[in-house]
Amino acid sequence: MHAETLLLLVLGAVAVLVAVRWVAARTGLPAAALLTLVGILYAVLPGPNITLDPDLVLTLVLPPLLYSAALDSSLTAIRQNLRTVISLSVLLVLATALVIGLGFALFVAGATLAAGIALGAAVAPPDPVAALAVGRKAGLPPRLITLIQGEGLLNDATALTILGVAIAAAQGDGFSTPAAVGQFLVSAVGGVAAGVAVAYGVRPLRRLRSDPLSSNAVSLATPFVAYLLGEAVHVSGVLAVVVAGLIIGHNNPSWASGASRLQTNAVWRLVDFLLEGFVFLLIGQQLPSVIDGLGVYETSTIVIAASITIGVVLLLRPLWLWLTEHLPQAMHMRLTDQDLDGDGEPNDGSHPTGRLSGREIVVLSWAGTRGVISLAAIFALPLTTESGAPFPDRELLLFCAFLAVLVTLVGQGLTFAPLVRALGLRADEADQARLRNLARMASVEAALARLAEMEAEEHDDVDDKAITSLRAQLTTRLNRYRKRLDLLDSAEAGEIPLSPQYEAALRLRRTVIDAQRHELLRWRDVGRLPDESLRKLERELDHEEGLLPSRSQQ
Repeated sequence: MHAETLLLLVLGAVAVLVAVRWVAARTGLPAAALLTLVGILYAVLPGPNITLDPDLVLTLVLPPLLYSAALDSSLTAIRQNLRTVISLSVLLVLATALVIGLGFALFVAGATLAAGIALGAAVAPPDPVAALAVGRKAGLPPRLITLIQGEGLLNDATALTILGVAIAAAQGDGFSTPAAVGQFLVSAVGGVAAGVAVAYGVRPLRRLRSDPLSSNAVSLATPFVAYLLGEAVHVSGVLAVVVAGLIIGHNNPSWASGASRLQTNAVWRLVDFLLEGFVFLLIGQQLPSVIDGLGVYETSTIVIAASITIGVVLLLRPLWLWLTEHLPQAMHMRLTDQDLDGDGEPNDGSHPTGRLSGREIVVLSWAGTRGVISLAAIFALPLTTESGAPFPDRELLLFCAFLAVLVTLVGQGLTFAPLVRALGLRADEADQARLRNLARMASVEAALARLAEMEAEEHDDVDDKAITSLRAQLTTRLNRYRKRLDLLDSAEAGEIPLSPQYEAALRLRRTVIDAQRHELLRWRDVGRLPDESLRKLERELDHEEGLLPSRSQQ
């Protein structure tokens, strides 16, 4: 493909991403499903197409996406929900692979157990991107968000390890259960160790935090370092990326400066937007190559294979959730919503609170959308075995995996938000806002206490007038938080109450900032202010505006 053609494809893809994001924001439809449909539409039109390269996806696309998701996750919340996360990301993935493998061996003519397990491993791990995007917008409770995130971070490593064992067995190397279990444990433990090593290996570089650009460069390189280290020592590179991201994200408040965090967060949001968008477009474009190889199969064989794959993917997940949540009560954590932290405050919803309810099981079941990792895994199947024979039923496996991705990504993706609304499963927004305001009050009170200490210590380099002025600002802010908390305490039905005075004050502050911007531009336009100075002053106003809370941040 010529460079000009590739450039046109990239520019066209960016235009599609922007357009689909605009449509998704106004219709409430998930961008992932819309992009997949656009990719399918483009695939059936004449013109150049892009074939998915599994090595490229697994090496260059998956690590940054997983790392970014890990940075935004909560290590504390995942640890508190570890039983359910491990059940979904390890045991359910294993069960899905085995059930599909047995189904192929028993009911698909000529299919082998190893080939079926390879397919099962590929379609077992859900891709949480679409579900999380919809779930956050729909206001899912924090615990469900944590479970979806935790499962999505860890299940890829499980699936790729099982896939490697299944491919080896399908190529004639034989299958040994003890050897497979040992390989999985070594891969998992080694992946965790590699991730920990990378996370603490980059810690000395925190002295670069005064330089946001250098800190940003280190952040972008970290997932690739973790992945390559894991692969180099023959353990799970995917798990190494996830563990490194969870540790660094957990310690980022103390490891990075405020300027570095602001810039790094902005860069990772852009990376996520572009990579996720390209990935979903790429999924749709695989339709022609997937269908081309089906001519050698009987229609009945295709139908049976597809039915087994889709049936297991859709039905095993809710069955698994229901069974695991109805284990004996002694096997569940007996925690309540009250004072889990011993701080006298109600639980914010991020902690485990016993068994999942029926509505939560339904939502988690419908959040199992499959994505690019399933296609990358199945496309990674070798064309031939070590003996030179064609890999058994490779084209049929490709079609079944693509169909599973299409059905879940489009079918479940488009219906996930209506399902959440119909079930009425929403987070208590007022309770979360109340917790944020309590934390704001605590931070301001700590600042006032520190001011009092400095005043008592009588530092020569600290002006009493400066302390008095700063104390007045902090006290005003503290009083504002207290008024807001009083309003939140009177909230009904979990909704954030609307304060006309508070909203008017926010509008007034934004209006003032806009007036300042216009005056600075007027100075620039009449030649009184250089552009370099304008950009510095604009950045000050941008930061000031960024401090103003949106409704979701109150």
